[in-house]
This record gives sequence, C-alpha cells and structure tokens, in this order.
Amino acid sequence: MLPMVETDEQWDAVIPDEMVMHAGAEDLCARLGLAGAPLVRYAEGSVPVYRVGDAHVLKLFPAVAGQDGIIEARVLEHVDGQLPIPTPQVHASGTYENGWRYVLMSRLPGEGLAVAWERVPQRDRDRIVDEAGEALAALHALDPEPLTDVLGPGDWGAFVAQQRAGAVAQQRKRNLPEPWLEQIPGFLDSTALSLAPRPALLHTEFMREHLLVARDGWRLTGLFDFEPAMIGERGYDFVAVGLFVSRGDPRLLGRLVKAYGHSFDPRELMAYTLLHVYSHLPWYMRELTVPADERLESLAQAWFGTA
Repeated sequence: MLPMVETDEQWDAVIPDEMVMHAGAEDLCARLGLAGAPLVRYAEGSVPVYRVGDAHVLKLFPAVAGQDGIIEARVLEHVDGQLPIPTPQVHASGTYENGWRYVLMSRLPGEGLAVAWERVPQRDRDRIVDEAGEALAALHALDPEPLTDVLGPGDWGAFVAQQRAGAVAQQRKRNLPEPWLEQIPGFLDSTALSLAPRPALLHTEFMREHLLVARDGWRLTGLFDFEPAMIGERGYDFVAVGLFVSRGDPRLLGRLVKAYGHSFDPRELMAYTLLHVYSHLPWYMRELTVPADERLESLAQAWFGTA
C-alpha cells in the first residue's frame, strides 16, 4: 500500500501525503490485528507516527530510513524496564512493503513536557529536572555492548575527528555569521574532550520534546524517540539537555547534573554542540540568550554553566 521512498524527491512527495500514508498505516494495522482502530497522525516527527486507538503507537520508516526502524526497535527492547521513567514497549516490528519498516509500541501516558512546561509550577519543574537527571544516569549506566551491531559510530575518536573537520562547513551551511565561524577551529583545538572509562548508550536528543509528564502531580511519565541513539561519550548527550531541557537556565542545569551524578565543563559541552550531527547554531541562538561579546567561550557559559 505504501510506495517506495528512496530519494529526497520521493520523500517530499509521499511522507506529507496523508491520504497515501493513512491508507498504508490502516492496512498495516489490519495485518497486525488492529483492524478498525482509530488512527491519528502526530504532527511532530521526521517520519510518520500514528496513535492507534488508546493503547498503541505505530511508527513508520521508509526504505531510505529503514536502519532507523531497526535501531528504534532494538534500543527500546534493550532499555525496557531499565530506567526510572517508562519507555515504550515494543509489541511488533519488522518489514512492510517496498522497503518500509515499522515499530508498533505501547502508548505512554501524559503530555509533552515542551507543551506543558509553562503551566508547571517552579517546585515541580525542579523535581522534573531531578527525575530527568536520574533517568539519563540510568540510561548511561546500561551496557551498550548488545547494541554494537546496530549502533554507531564504532570508533568515537574517528567520529569526533570527522565532525571536527566539517564543523565550520556545517555552520556555514546554516548561515552562521562569519565572526562566529572564525572562532570555531580555535575553540575546538583548545577544548579537551574527556574520555569516560567506557562508552555509554546515548539518546542524543534528550529534550523536553521527547519527555512526557503527568498533569496530576507533574511527574515524568515517559521518554521516547530512540531512533537517533548512538554509543559514545556521555557529554554528547548533554548538548540537548542544556539546549532543550534547562534551556540556558544555570540553576536548572545544576539540579539536573547533581541528580545525574557528574558535572561537565561548559566548554566541553559547547564543543560537542559544534560537533553534534544535527548542530544548528543559528537556530539555538534564536532560541536562547546570546552574550553581548559574541564569543564561543561566553556562549558555553551562558548555555552550559551551572549554579
């Protein structure tokens, strides 16, 4: 029911077409024993995701992103029941038609923390970031070895070197102004990146948008979206934490890292911000405070400093 998607042009034609996508999702749900269940597509996400009735979520991956579907299922199975906050349980996963893959998972309770944040009282925000720090510590404590056949990058040092070599070009493509671009090589050369005793399982997008919270009591009720997972240094995961959980609030980040049990040099986290696969400095600058002196050192303190 779903057409092949192997190119950007096919992606742009098929993924937004809800008539095509809904028909395919409906057919797949029938094959999975959920015929007739109401399907509601979530607005967020890079790939199609549907709420199926009240209890399930169906995530679809076209052929060009098929490996992401394998990663999502494997990582969810690996972390199931291992964290202090729930993660989706995998009910079924596999191939569909024309290279499409799917993951049928449980639907977690609660609403998105990003949407709810402004309604959460300060004392409850504090508890939420404490819970987030504890959950991230538990994730990083898991043994990633069973996932090495599906998760990269394999050689963390080589990955960092590759990202470093392309860091300026990546931000230039994002239209970062030249005075900022000129600072990147020197900043990266002068910043030491610590090496943990062993690599950790990284979520890589640990942010309010991927956390759920209960309105009753304002406690975290879920963490989802593991398709971008990697195995690497823990500091890499704190890029999204500083940018999208604490959002430049040093007091909140301080609480989170205390609950996590380890602190990081703000310069190291700024370096990983520049090295991140999805790094987009101009976007972050629109979202967060930018110091008047326009220096990366000051930006590191503004976004990743703690109190």
